[in-house]
Amino acid sequence: MQSFFAKTFGALSGPVYLRHFLFGAVIAALLITVSLSGKHAANYGFIAFAVINTVLYPYARFVYESVVSYIVGNNQFYFNAVTFVIAKYLTIVICWAFAIFVAPIGLIYLFVRNSKRPTM
Repeated sequence: MQSFFAKTFGALSGPVYLRHFLFGAVIAALLITVSLSGKHAANYGFIAFAVINTVLYPYARFVYESVVSYIVGNNQFYFNAVTFVIAKYLTIVICWAFAIFVAPIGLIYLFVRNSKRPTM
């Protein structure tokens, strides 16, 4: 019997989690660097928020990609590369910023999906 942790947080494959975690870590590092470069003291609340969002970002991205996949299906779209990169960057930043709110949806889905699978 799998544990709650394995059914939720361990449900994404290692390479997928690591890839998205690294994207989230870059965003967090940039924002923390900017916040620490100001004249004010370090805002530990913001740093905690950045760390939490970075850890949860892969699950928020999972929700986003699942929704987009459901809506788009197997259709293909052709865009200018610059437009695509800008759109991709914006979706990464938005998913990271709202990861603390969106990721629980993905974690609940992963738990339910993995609870219904027969164990071997």
